[in-house]
Amino acid sequence: MSVSDFPSFLPMQNVIQHYAWGSKTAIANLFDIPNPNHLPQAEIWMGAHQNGCSTVKWHGETIKLSTLIEQSRQEILSEKTAQKYQELPFLFKVLAADKALSVQVHPDKKEAEIGYEKENLAKIPLDSPIRNYKDPNHKPELVYALSQYQAMNGFRSHIEIIELFQELASKTLVPLVEKFTKNQTEDGLKHFFISLLSLQGLEKKSAISELVSFSQSSDSSPFTLITDLKQHYPDDIGLFTPLFLNVITLEPGEAMYLDARTPHAYLKGTGLEVMANSDNVLRAGLTPKHIDVIELASCTAFKEKPFDTLKLEPTVHEFGEQKYAIPVNDFKFSLYPSPLQAVVKPQSAEIIMAIDEEVVLSHRSETFVLQKGQSVFIPAYVEQYTIQSQARVARVYN
Repeated sequence: MSVSDFPSFLPMQNVIQHYAWGSKTAIANLFDIPNPNHLPQAEIWMGAHQNGCSTVKWHGETIKLSTLIEQSRQEILSEKTAQKYQELPFLFKVLAADKALSVQVHPDKKEAEIGYEKENLAKIPLDSPIRNYKDPNHKPELVYALSQYQAMNGFRSHIEIIELFQELASKTLVPLVEKFTKNQTEDGLKHFFISLLSLQGLEKKSAISELVSFSQSSDSSPFTLITDLKQHYPDDIGLFTPLFLNVITLEPGEAMYLDARTPHAYLKGTGLEVMANSDNVLRAGLTPKHIDVIELASCTAFKEKPFDTLKLEPTVHEFGEQKYAIPVNDFKFSLYPSPLQAVVKPQSAEIIMAIDEEVVLSHRSETFVLQKGQSVFIPAYVEQYTIQSQARVARVYN
């Protein structure tokens, strides 16, 4: 059977992850997805990751997307992608946070490969709570806001960090602050950040108590944020991270890139998220889960990240396609505001999602109507197709 006999558009049934921090209403309200049990609907996973693989219909049979890809990698992914990655190299999500996710860092590719192999050799089960590496891949990310979307991303400037800690005037932290003030380098920031995360016992308790007390009497950012975070994480050393990291609120339609080795946290809001096909997370706070401070330190770039570099501005191309330039090849993301008859010529497998209204996809004599909130997988063998909609359409590819 030739690829001309294969379907062009494979509607996806996607896994919803019910993490405790997820919103119970955002995804249901945005995409009319029922939530009869009123569970937190934290993430919709669109892709072929083993921890939440989408299924598709293939000649009348429902199969995992990963299984379909394994059967015919070159035709489904493209020859180039199959040779380089051997799998779908990206994971597409809807993320709906009602409270803060953990502060976290994702390893780069080499670190992930080494860490994954090391933990395999140590026979640490993949589902172990002390496992750091779930796969041998890096996890750079892009987020596109569907609602107001508050997050932390990258370290503030050294001067800004020092000024915030001086404003706090914590007696417990005087030695650490003074040491960093005298050594305003990447090594100095690393020592300050890791030493603070490593506080234990009375020192930790006193430092958090001083922070919370000051924040409650302050009406300035980021101390007001710390007061909000305290409601869910009252005794967590991660309450200090807004003093280290840039705090940003994306307006609907704005986007941001988060590189590997960069500390970040999503705090509240709903957005589209695209990443390399990985689930590796090294946590740094705002979590009851395992924190491996030594491994975290080895996978973190202690570099200043200027606030005015955080947002990504798209460039507009043919048919109004808004493309977001990112420095990795695993995934690309673009958005069509309201495509009348946009022509797409895939170089790889793609996922199309209808954000606001229905989307009509056409290839030769085949037409498929995608409803709001639905996604469709388009194999690489589809050489050209068209998109038509009166509202926003998201496109993920590589």
